[in-house]
Amino acid sequence: MKWVEGAKEGIVVAGGQGQGNALTQLYCPNGIFVDTLGTLYVADSSNNRVMRWTQEDKKQGTVIVGGNGSGAGANQFSNPHGLSFDRHGNLYVVDWNNARVQRFSIE
Repeated sequence: MKWVEGAKEGIVVAGGQGQGNALTQLYCPNGIFVDTLGTLYVADSSNNRVMRWTQEDKKQGTVIVGGNGSGAGANQFSNPHGLSFDRHGNLYVVDWNNARVQRFSIE
């Protein structure tokens, strides 16, 4: 939810379509990052993926990493819980159950 200063209710900016794994849904979101363009990145823990919502397409997100089931492979997560970017645009994801942090180059 996004809250504008002085607002009495929030605005849904991602998900809001119930729990699930569709591109319009999240399942236990557990980390968020918003860049300077307003692009939203969400660690979608129970779907083992990181989603991106752009200002242009607010209706559904895009899977940018993960989404290949739970596991320990380089393209998998087991409950991602947090994320951040460095100044070079690399994405870092805390992969909770695999006890690791993974780095991805996002173009």
